Amino acid sequence: MSRTLEWTVGVELVEDEGRTRAEARLLTGNSTLTGHGSARCNPSDADVPAIGDELAASRAMKDLAGKLMREANREMEAAGAGTVPRRTGPGYGWPEAVS
Repeated sequence: MSRTLEWTVGVELVEDEGRTRAEARLLTGNSTLTGHGSARCNPSDADVPAIGDELAASRAMKDLAGKLMREANREMEAAGAGTVPRRTGPGYGWPEAVS
């Protein structure tokens, strides 16, 4: 089976009073998943907005990735397939690579 899909990820950033909030949204055509992240500037640090943007965006995308992985696990279980056992450590990759 061969197929091509295009999924779109958008990240919205809002900065207010030293705190940056990010929302990452995945649009698959069939569903939408949203991840959230935030960052704040330590009052004793120099205010570099780009750093807050990067931290908040990466945290939102990490949250989104976790939600996508959990959705895939639910769908695999519903189809009768096993999933990677839950444990501490890396949660990505082939089961043989993370054991």
